[in-house]
Amino acid sequence: MWDHRSSGRPRVFAHRGAMGHAPENTFASFALALELGADVIELDVHLSADDECVVIHDETLERTTNGHGIVGETTLADLKRLDAGSWRGAEFAGQQIPTLDEVLTWARGRCILDIEIKADPVPYEGIEPRVVDLIRRHEMQDHVIVISFDHRVVKRVKEIAPELATGVLYNCRPVDPLMLARACGADAIMPTTDFCDADTIARAHEAGISVNSWATSDTAVIARLASLGVDSICSNHPDRVVGVIGRGEG
Repeated sequence: MWDHRSSGRPRVFAHRGAMGHAPENTFASFALALELGADVIELDVHLSADDECVVIHDETLERTTNGHGIVGETTLADLKRLDAGSWRGAEFAGQQIPTLDEVLTWARGRCILDIEIKADPVPYEGIEPRVVDLIRRHEMQDHVIVISFDHRVVKRVKEIAPELATGVLYNCRPVDPLMLARACGADAIMPTTDFCDADTIARAHEAGISVNSWATSDTAVIARLASLGVDSICSNHPDRVVGVIGRGEG
């Protein structure tokens, strides 16, 4: 299992890569994020019509590609024909929708991956074992954390792969965030920056649970989160986080 607790300064998570500078969830964005000092690459996974794990944020194609339609109703071959970069600029023309298999190949020996399984509003039956199988085939068990807003997904991942670090995403104020994590065996809680507070962080750390905040590019907020002792800060602009807290594995 990846050591999800930071022992120094917070780790820098790059939200869909360096999406503030490059087309999100593409290799151009991932590579740039590492150049800018990110420790961890966050990405999103859906299933194609032929049950391939593909890296894209939305369940539809229009916003980030030149395609139209629903990801889950499109085959991998057709997804690979799309341009996922030109919308951000001519210099990114030809960027493709990656597969998780391709990203795991690229990331091995290079960085940690924060793999978000998308399940809302479109749930994908059987996505959890497919993601786990790819992680195991690439021997990346100690170099990933698997997360989701659908906490049932997190629970299923932990049940079939207890060796993986997992995290629960939320954008609210739960009655008890630690109970939320324990209910699905999660190793990390992952609140938006608005819901990070000193008491929750202290209680989580006492329980061995890490706190991974998302997603801000505001340097004042970054400084506040670092002072609170979060384990990671996720940002569209990893360079801004590095500018506040410095480089180096946390």
